[in-house]
Amino acid sequence: MPSKTIHKIGVLRGMETTFPDGIIPHINDTYGKDGIHAEFVSLDHVSMDGEPEYAVLLDRISHEVPFYRSYLKWAALKGTYVCNNPFWWSADDKFIDNVIAMKVGVAVPRSVILPHKDHPTNTQSESFRNLKYPADWDAIFDYIGFPAFLKPHDGGGWRGVSKVTNRDEFFAAYDASGQDCMLLQEGIEFEDYFRCYGIGQEDVRIMRYNPGASNAQTRYSEVNPDPIPKKMLAKVKRDVLALCRALGYDMNTVEFAVRDGVPYAIDFMNPAPDADFWTVGQENYEWVIKAVGKFLAKKAKQGRTHNQVPLSL
Repeated sequence: MPSKTIHKIGVLRGMETTFPDGIIPHINDTYGKDGIHAEFVSLDHVSMDGEPEYAVLLDRISHEVPFYRSYLKWAALKGTYVCNNPFWWSADDKFIDNVIAMKVGVAVPRSVILPHKDHPTNTQSESFRNLKYPADWDAIFDYIGFPAFLKPHDGGGWRGVSKVTNRDEFFAAYDASGQDCMLLQEGIEFEDYFRCYGIGQEDVRIMRYNPGASNAQTRYSEVNPDPIPKKMLAKVKRDVLALCRALGYDMNTVEFAVRDGVPYAIDFMNPAPDADFWTVGQENYEWVIKAVGKFLAKKAKQGRTHNQVPLSL
């Protein structure tokens, strides 16, 4: 009797515990009968002419470890399906993603990118001869208005984010931004707020969220208890799917601030989003485990036949 084909899913993790520790047994218990096996990746080097052992890789850490990012690109070149696509992810920044959002009909706050306050390493004054000086700050402030948020254009996890309510606060925050390329974004004074999982560019979970809660553990509980109107649910789901499909994300979170009945996408570049049991809560945790497991298993059954590479190779 021929041996059963095993389709392997590798999980690349960092400091987080509950999500990776939960997704592996869920996949093995639920889809093991279909010849699917999930495990943590273990590696020490990658050879150019080697072959990856996985049909699918789930990436939870390469945004912090360049070695892992290169490994994932290599695996994708060899036909492994990587969630999320390391080539798309590497091309992202918050400003360009806002432009893409506008193209697919999603409302976003007015935004501008600004030159680095300090010269980046290995540059000098002559490197910036194309820049106007001083910047037209009056035009910038008239366009964005106050309050506003100043943040790194490629940041995450609230790194380097400042809320500014006037020119003096802006310049204090900008002067402290160092070599980061900064994004200045209109502040949305919201009457409702949602954080949404987008999985597999098909499944969406809309969660009320309180970004101003005292700690991460209460951001999903200290919220408006009223039901979300059906029209709002439909609009938010449509926008989540439009963003994830346009940006190529199979696992993402999208945050919306609602002003005057319009959901504005505030933060939607989260390809390794928080899925920790202790922060998102049991119901959301169980939902994302099942949704991600279903998606990875579907891709694993297809084997190493994928093409995620933006090249004609």
